[in-house]
Amino acid sequence: MTRLKRNSIHSSLPSDKFQVTPKTYSKFNRINGKHPFQKETKDSYVAYRARTRHGGKVTAFNYDLAREIGLIPKGHPNKMTKELEKAFIDTFAIVIINEYDQINGIKFPKEDIKPNFYMATRYLQLQHPNKQGKTSGDGRSIWNGQLKTKNGMWDISSCGTGATCLSPATHIQKKYFQTGDPSISYGCGYAELDEGLATLFFSEILHQNQFKTERVLGILTFPDGFAITVRVHDNLLRPSHMFNHLKQGNHEALEMVVRYYIERQIANGKWTDVPQSWSKKLDYFLKKQTEVFAHTAAKFEDEYIFCWLDWDGDNVLMDGGIIDYGSVRQFGLFHSEYRFDDTDRFSTSITEQKNKAKYTVQNFAQIVDFLKTKEKKPLKDFAKGQWSKDFEEVFKNEKRRNLLHKCGFEGEVIDEIIAQGQEEIDHFMAAFSYFERAKSCLGPRPVNDGINWDAIFCMRDILRELPQLYLSRGEWIDPHEFIEILKSTYAKDEDLLINSYRKKKIDDFQKGYWSLVKKAATIEKQTLNKVLLNLTMRSSVINKYDRVTGDSITTIITMLMEKMKGMTPDKLHKLLTHFRDYQNLDPDTDKEEHRGSWQKSALMRGFLQVVREYREGL
Repeated sequence: MTRLKRNSIHSSLPSDKFQVTPKTYSKFNRINGKHPFQKETKDSYVAYRARTRHGGKVTAFNYDLAREIGLIPKGHPNKMTKELEKAFIDTFAIVIINEYDQINGIKFPKEDIKPNFYMATRYLQLQHPNKQGKTSGDGRSIWNGQLKTKNGMWDISSCGTGATCLSPATHIQKKYFQTGDPSISYGCGYAELDEGLATLFFSEILHQNQFKTERVLGILTFPDGFAITVRVHDNLLRPSHMFNHLKQGNHEALEMVVRYYIERQIANGKWTDVPQSWSKKLDYFLKKQTEVFAHTAAKFEDEYIFCWLDWDGDNVLMDGGIIDYGSVRQFGLFHSEYRFDDTDRFSTSITEQKNKAKYTVQNFAQIVDFLKTKEKKPLKDFAKGQWSKDFEEVFKNEKRRNLLHKCGFEGEVIDEIIAQGQEEIDHFMAAFSYFERAKSCLGPRPVNDGINWDAIFCMRDILRELPQLYLSRGEWIDPHEFIEILKSTYAKDEDLLINSYRKKKIDDFQKGYWSLVKKAATIEKQTLNKVLLNLTMRSSVINKYDRVTGDSITTIITMLMEKMKGMTPDKLHKLLTHFRDYQNLDPDTDKEEHRGSWQKSALMRGFLQVVREYREGL
């Protein structure tokens, strides 16, 4: 079967062949605080004047992303020119003039005050005393504006630009805070460099591996040790941007936000077959959001992504994109009982994320009815309906598709296997899930930032090793070897015992796997050995031995912070691209692995050692 090869996503030209002109960085001027959300909605943001924040320097710059969105020319090298540094600092080195400044009559030089208003958007947040979203939203971030180029339309925001009136601290302590107030952490309005670096590295890896996510354009650091992280996505709206108006029963404001979102999706080319009438548009909106959140929940569950989905719709974008990497994790095993400790409550677990996603769509169903009838019915009235059936169907099909992909099957073959019937896939999935969800005999235990009940089997290992063993032997492997391949470092001797039930599950697993291989051979008109060879090559990439986890990213950023002195944006970008490319799990991508460069970098070798050490963790 012909396979399409995607080229490496980054490129650059030698700096001596690139000439800076007055127009090279002119698109930065379009990022000036203005955003259509300010004109097309109401009761959805707080407007702030901003002033220049002096002393900033560019610590990180994502050349690949900047070229992708058309902010810099396609042929721009991965080099921080003086003009680029100035453009980035002039645009993003800002701090808001907040309520504390205004009440206390603090004066700032006129030349430092930016001409336009920036917005801190309002949205529902679980941790606020008010559960209707009247006080919550961007607590230390503002939206810098919207960038339109021939490459598309992009929302740009910055974290660490000052304390807004929408932070939890303001309403818990019932006072406004001066930006940088050392008596309060999150409420001070500033951000840390390590936060930005973790988001930069993690989001680039996940984006490369087909996750929707906001991405980091660049990071500014200041003499006081704080930083501003600049983030980009084609649409930064969250469900919570709608849920606050829904909870308040604000029909007019809700309709404006929903209309804005629908029109933005059309303008971005994401939705292409939208009906004309408002009522049908709302039905289409519900259908699309049902598909998005069913797909997202299945992908998070199967890729072991902990994103803390919850009822307020705050921790994810409308398209299921990942934001706020402070609590995001990618586990090495299916640690289904992990819960993040957020001081006053524990988070949802990975397995609970599905129902949280479904509950989010239930809120969308309530929104659609409210906008159509102008009568806000109780949320419980929407617990059932076509949307619920659609959600379950999409979720199940995505689970099937994800499992077949992890085995190494290709897109067209996956489609055909699913089309021919799901019973065989579901039987295999049942055996797969038995091992994936097996937990340690030690029970729940505390971990650094919460609690967990350790998983004991590494499913990536068995999916990677099984096809090549079958290829070389032509027969099943015995139960003891099967368990030997599967076991993780978390497994104790008691966890690995093979009783009659476990032996049956091992048999079910291998029988189900062989059944799918035979079906693929029939579909492709290939021999079993040819199919197994293809699965061997593909699954070795998809189920890479040393895949990053949340713990490995945290440890790597700690290592990186110790080396930041003397680290230029260009060196950091090179390090990022090498590390990101090493974590490419797409078997259909042409890779430029630059192993020679890695071998010369002690820091990169250290990163890879950390990834290997934490490969099974949180």
